[in-house]
Amino acid sequence: MATTLTQIAHFLDRRSWFYHLEPERNRIVTGVKSEVVENFMIVIQLHEGGEYLELCAPQLLFLKDHVCKGVAFQTMLAIAWEVKLLRWEYDPDDGEVRTSVALALEDAPLSENQFNRLLSALIQLTDRAIERLNTVLVTGEDPGFQPLSTQIA
Repeated sequence: MATTLTQIAHFLDRRSWFYHLEPERNRIVTGVKSEVVENFMIVIQLHEGGEYLELCAPQLLFLKDHVCKGVAFQTMLAIAWEVKLLRWEYDPDDGEVRTSVALALEDAPLSENQFNRLLSALIQLTDRAIERLNTVLVTGEDPGFQPLSTQIA
């Protein structure tokens, strides 16, 4: 059973969220307020006829020519290692960095609990990760990095 934008809109309505439905692009655009992410937009998109759900937070950072780009990439990979669900995406054309979470539904219906978990995970993990990355971009060092020798003990 494929998921529909109408079903997802209903889940958002139950949360009393504002959103913009874009049926021609098979997506919903919404956002949240954050003290860390300046413009925290969330795009909820259905693919494969509603059998694959993706939520992404676009335009979080732009790293095309940033001096700390390498350390930022290393930090993104470390964060991906440390947490479940969160995926990092990078557009080499303009340097855009985004996060996303996704769920392959195939023939299973999307439950409201599943949707809420994905949405909450995207928001919380992105907020924490961007705070860490902002430190990296200012200092050139990952504050979450632990030297290998302290991890072995």
